[in-house]
Amino acid sequence: MPAIPAWLIEPLWVQFTALLPDRPTCAPTHPLGCHRRRVGDRIVFDKLIQVLRFGCSYEAIADATCSAATIRGRRDEWIRLGVFAQLKQIAVDAYDRLVGLVLDDIAVDGCITKAPGGGDCAGRSPVDRGKQGMKRSSMVDGYGIPLGRVLAGANRHDSPLLAPTLDRLDDLGPLPEAITVHLDAGYDSAVTRTLLAERGLTGKIAHKGDKAPIQAGQRWHVERTKCAARRSVVSPVQLGGTRREVPGSAG
Repeated sequence: MPAIPAWLIEPLWVQFTALLPDRPTCAPTHPLGCHRRRVGDRIVFDKLIQVLRFGCSYEAIADATCSAATIRGRRDEWIRLGVFAQLKQIAVDAYDRLVGLVLDDIAVDGCITKAPGGGDCAGRSPVDRGKQGMKRSSMVDGYGIPLGRVLAGANRHDSPLLAPTLDRLDDLGPLPEAITVHLDAGYDSAVTRTLLAERGLTGKIAHKGDKAPIQAGQRWHVERTKCAARRSVVSPVQLGGTRREVPGSAG
C-alpha cells in the first residue's frame, strides 16, 4: 500500500491551492513584462509530495521543469504564509469530523534524528558521537494520529519538552473532561506528575527500573507513528535541523 494514495493527491491539491494568495506569473513592476515566468505552483507541489514520499533530496527530483532552488524557495514562501500550518489544521479537523480523534488517551515521546545541516534546532547528539542531531517530541491520539510535535536539539531530555508538546492540545478545540497521557520511564518524576496535575491530566507513566514491554499502556501508538515518520520524511542529509525544513512540521 503506498504511503500516499494516488486518489488523495488531487483533492489535497484543490484544498492546498485554495489557501494560496493570488500572484501573477510575471512581476507587474517589470517594464516589458517579459522576464522568466514563475514556475507553476502545481509543479512545485508535486515535487514536494515526491520528496516526502520517497525521502530523497531536492536535487534528486529537480529537472528541467523545476530546480532544487525553486523548490526550496517556494517551500519557504509557503511556510512564511502559514499555508502548511493551515492545511495541517484542516486535515486534523476533517479527520475529527469523519472518523473522530481519540483524545481520551494520548501518548507523548521523543526521538533523535540526524541533522548534519545544523540549524536552530540542532544540538550535539548523545547517540551519534556528538554529531548534529534533532529531538522530536511527538504527541499522538489513541490510534496514533499525529496531533503535534516540538523540535529541539538532540541533547535535550524528553521531559522538559512535555509542556510545550502538550500545549499543542490547545489547537484541537473542545477536549474530553478526562484525558490520560501515556509516557515512558523517561518522564517518571515528580515534576512531570505536577505538570500533568496542573493541567487536569491523568498520567500513566512507566516506572524507572521496571521492565515492561512497549505495549504497556498505550505508548506503542506513538512508537509506531515515530517509526512511520522515519520512513517517510525527507532524508536527514537534506533535512537539516531547522524548524522551516519540513512542511507542516508542527504536525
